[in-house]
This record gives sequence, C-alpha cells and structure tokens, in this order.
Amino acid sequence: MTQDKLTLIGKLAAPYGVKGWLKVYSYTDPMNNVFAYQPWQVKRDGQLASVKLEASKPHGKGLIAKLAGIDTPEQAKEWTGAEIFVSMDQLPALESGEYYWSQLENLLVLTESGELLGRVDHLIETGSNDVLVVHPTAESRDQTERLIPYLPDQVVKEIDLNTGTMRVDWDPEF
Repeated sequence: MTQDKLTLIGKLAAPYGVKGWLKVYSYTDPMNNVFAYQPWQVKRDGQLASVKLEASKPHGKGLIAKLAGIDTPEQAKEWTGAEIFVSMDQLPALESGEYYWSQLENLLVLTESGELLGRVDHLIETGSNDVLVVHPTAESRDQTERLIPYLPDQVVKEIDLNTGTMRVDWDPEF
C-alpha cells in the first residue's frame, strides 16, 4: 500500500500505564472513529508498518489503545509520536462537493484570474469555519503565507482533484 492512497487519521501520543498502552490523538470526528478504521498503517522513523489493534477505549477526555506486541511502557515509548494512517477506501464515501482534508492538502490555490497564491499545507478548525493554510511555492505571486477561509461557493469556487487545483475568490493582497 503506497502512502499516496493513505490518509492521516491520528497520532500515537505518550505511553499510558504499565502494560504497553498508548494515548491516541485522533483527527477523526467523532474522535473514537479512529478505532473504526483497520488495519492501521503506522509511520515511525519514516517507515510504514501495519499494526494490529489489540484493544482500545475512551479514557477521560481522550483515547487509549493497546497495540499487539507492545507490552511495556518502554516499548510503548518507542511508538510515541508515530502517525496513524488508513487506506482512503476505508473511509465513508462523501456527498458530491464534500472533501476530506487530506484531499485538499497539496492542492495549488489560484485566484479566479489565475494568479498562483501557493499550495494548501494544512487546514485549521476554528469553530465557525475551517481555514486553509496556504504556503507559497517558487512560482507563487509572492512568498506570503495566507490563511483563507474554507467557504465553498463563497470563497472556494472550484476544486479539481484531477488537476490538483483550487480556485478561490480571494484578494491576493490579503
């Protein structure tokens, strides 16, 4: 499985307890959906490894998980910070015009007049609406990082996953 067909759904945080459990930081909504998608491909030290989830549960305001073969806090510590990926085809299909954040990341962002503003680096959840964090590229109109509200039809006019582009109604001076 190549990383191109994978999407990031969470991260392994600090060890928990004495039996090799790990705290899990989930990027899914609701957060415990991170456990619904199996198998996990965990990226540690730049390498992807398929891991088996032995047990998982909510704990306080967070989540914890027990991975097969990890039985001590020392072993768990080696996995701290590892990213959790799953195959995109494991995720539920979306309605037309809806996108997973991972599909928007790396898209080139162009104004309606065709000026290149940069590339979507990541998104931020703000409560009122999500925000695209656009980093400049060598070909961008300038070297300014931009925060553009992700408002389909208002600001985001077109997304073309085939060409890897997004057209926005956005003043390049912002």
